[in-house]
Amino acid sequence: MKFASISTGHGPRYGIVRADSLQLVSGEWQQRFPSLRHAIAHDALHQIAAAANGETLPLHDLTYLPVIPDPGKVICVGKNYAAHAAESGDEPASFPNLFARFTETLVGHRQPMILPRLSSDFDYEGELAIVIGKAGRHIPAAEALAHIAGYTCFNDGSLRDYQFGHSLLAGKNFAATGSLGPVMVTADEVPDPQDLQVLTRVNGETVQHGFTRDMIFDCAALVAYVSGFIALAPGDIIATGTPEGVGFAQKPPRWLKPGDRVEVEIPGIGLLGNTIVAEPA
Repeated sequence: MKFASISTGHGPRYGIVRADSLQLVSGEWQQRFPSLRHAIAHDALHQIAAAANGETLPLHDLTYLPVIPDPGKVICVGKNYAAHAAESGDEPASFPNLFARFTETLVGHRQPMILPRLSSDFDYEGELAIVIGKAGRHIPAAEALAHIAGYTCFNDGSLRDYQFGHSLLAGKNFAATGSLGPVMVTADEVPDPQDLQVLTRVNGETVQHGFTRDMIFDCAALVAYVSGFIALAPGDIIATGTPEGVGFAQKPPRWLKPGDRVEVEIPGIGLLGNTIVAEPA
């Protein structure tokens, strides 16, 4: 199953993707579970999919929100592919290198990613993101995949001058510099999250092409590690890291500019596309 969250004239809504349309959750189901995060928390996705009978909207007309618009936590993993660590000048880590993003930094599919006035060193990072389904603390790695509701695409847009010259928190948390979506594919449709490709394109040119099997810490290990120090809740996001090919590692560096279109594609999961727009003066 694939779910998406959208903005409508009546506020945020969500629904199930069927072929080339989105069937909205409505009526009693919308009242009981007002967001996709609520539906996940109540383990209601299959019930909703079976009973959904709301308005059907063509996918090409949708105004997408981040697929989970209201996550409690967005936890990101840095340098989780050995080749990306190497292009950054680092050895593979002995434990996950984590940081957090605020929800205000994320936009949905087809929404503009904003190049801030304060920076010109805007970089892309295509990633697989985990959506937590079942709450837990101290989750064993052997049980971790059972705590995942689904998977989606993530662009961990980064302002490298702030990341390297100020702080990681600043470089990763300018408003509307990252994106999440367009859909969440439920975990039962992803037999092995370590058997996926991650591709990033800028203006149609492939700039990243990685494989999740090359993660230093796989999805199960990340869920187990994070849950060791904080309880995970339904709808929380864990972004699993980016493969090699980021812009700052190019010679000369390749920064995103207004008008550039960035796509993150994970075959079997989805294609997340955004255009870069300059922050208004």
